[in-house]
Amino acid sequence: MRIYCQKAILFICFVTTSWGVFTQEKENETLDTERVVIVKAYTPTISDAFKIKATPALNDSLTQKKKQIRYAIFSVPVASTYTPAKGSAAAIERPESITIYDNYATLGFGNYTSALAEFFSNFQLNRFDNLGLYLHHNSSQGGIDEVQLEDKFYNTYLDLNYTSRHREYTYGVEVGVEHQLFNWYGLPETPALTQEELNAIDPQQNYFGVKLGGKLQFDDLYFKKASLQYRYFSDTHGSKEHHTVIKPTFEFEMGNSLITTNFIVDYVSGSFDRDLNPVLQTPNNYGILNVGIHPGLVILKDNLTLNLGAAAFYSIDTENSDNDFFIYPKIKASYRLLDESIIAYTGLEGELKQNTYRDAVQQNPFVSPTLIIEQTNNLFDAYVGLKGKISDVVSYNFRGSYRSEDERPLFVNNPRATLLVEGFDYGNSFSYRYDDMTILSGYGELNIEISEKFKLGATAQYFSYDNEDEQEAWNLPDMEASVLLDYQLHPQWSIGTQLFYVGERKDIDRTIFTAPNLPEPVMTLDSFFDANVNIAYRLDEQLSFFVKGNNLIGENYDRWVNFPVQGIQFLGGVTYKFDY
Repeated sequence: MRIYCQKAILFICFVTTSWGVFTQEKENETLDTERVVIVKAYTPTISDAFKIKATPALNDSLTQKKKQIRYAIFSVPVASTYTPAKGSAAAIERPESITIYDNYATLGFGNYTSALAEFFSNFQLNRFDNLGLYLHHNSSQGGIDEVQLEDKFYNTYLDLNYTSRHREYTYGVEVGVEHQLFNWYGLPETPALTQEELNAIDPQQNYFGVKLGGKLQFDDLYFKKASLQYRYFSDTHGSKEHHTVIKPTFEFEMGNSLITTNFIVDYVSGSFDRDLNPVLQTPNNYGILNVGIHPGLVILKDNLTLNLGAAAFYSIDTENSDNDFFIYPKIKASYRLLDESIIAYTGLEGELKQNTYRDAVQQNPFVSPTLIIEQTNNLFDAYVGLKGKISDVVSYNFRGSYRSEDERPLFVNNPRATLLVEGFDYGNSFSYRYDDMTILSGYGELNIEISEKFKLGATAQYFSYDNEDEQEAWNLPDMEASVLLDYQLHPQWSIGTQLFYVGERKDIDRTIFTAPNLPEPVMTLDSFFDANVNIAYRLDEQLSFFVKGNNLIGENYDRWVNFPVQGIQFLGGVTYKFDY
């Protein structure tokens, strides 16, 4: 072995020495520039790839198999003395079934020789057609203390309606007549009249009315519904009025939105035999045609409900040849802050309101048939509020609003005429004055419904007025409030209570004479509180008795200047329900 190693060492030394000599010889040689030519391009190749197994096999002879575990549960009996009681189904209180009758009649009488009569009847002609009739009469022969003229009144109206319901559409027709009688009994204290002068006054006024109407509704068409109503109204002093309203509506859905378009045609025309000045005896005619369109978009998104729209009207005064164009916002929004508990809402809306002689009579039946009829331009009504339910029992609604109105009609007491011709010329009637005004108001409502047997509701509203021309917002209250209670004491006994409060109002004091260029004297009408109670006793399903008490405080307050109301009023009667 040793000999081989020596030889290997000698061989390495020889090779190293030879390489050194060769290298030295090469260094002494001159280097020449040479040219390299590549005759073939480089062609790389890719070797095959081999997938590594995810779970390699183990060939370890030391790997041990898992041992199987076996276990058993040893149960030990335990003696129990618990004996479960047998359950029973809970008893459900079933409400007493109430038979619903299609017809009823009511008749009652009370002090001040008052009478109340109502009759309602519903005829189911067949599966699709229905006919209804409603008659109402309320009257009193008067008897208010310290009233010098006749103060009786009565109000009677009859309505007939026919409805036909089909699979794709529904239509209906209605006809009605009305007759109202009132007396201008509110004479001022001065100047005092003799008995002969009082006997020469005829304070009675009669109003007559007729209405015709129809409506049509489709379920699956873009033309959703249409309505038509015509009213004729007149009195015994030669006044006449015609009022026609046509409203077609188109509606269709687009995604989660609903698009509606309402068209409005509103025409009123009428005449009075004279104006407020009995000397001139100038006829007073009026005629106004309003044509409008109201497109709207309803958007529903999660807790937000948004109504976007506008209204445009073109108005034509046919008597004065005057035309106007009006545009109003129609925007409403509500958002559920907390399910049904708290809902915030707001809006900005305006409208063109058509005033009529009949509307004036319904608000104040003691107006004189000499009114100037104009329309009211409600520029905007901006409001914001909160509503919702505190619980299943209590609900609320609070709102604040600010609105602007042009040509708002205000009732004012008429002065005594220089020439006494009619029964309303003695300072005992009212007329319209128009003014531009802004109104700031706050409204609150609270309802408590513990059960179907007990319901309580309360509302209150405050007003602040700012007039442009008139001194005051004549005969408009600064506050109104009401409380309504319905309580089912017993299956046969029930009681209802209505409490009303109306704040102070102001009117012109006609007992003080001033020069035309001086401010008009103002008188303040006291606020008043009115309490009404009605008690009903149900003898059986068909027959019941009732007693009503009105103005139980007994105060003969003035609803209008020099027009006191009746004192404590009681009325009792009977109601009978039946079927044919």
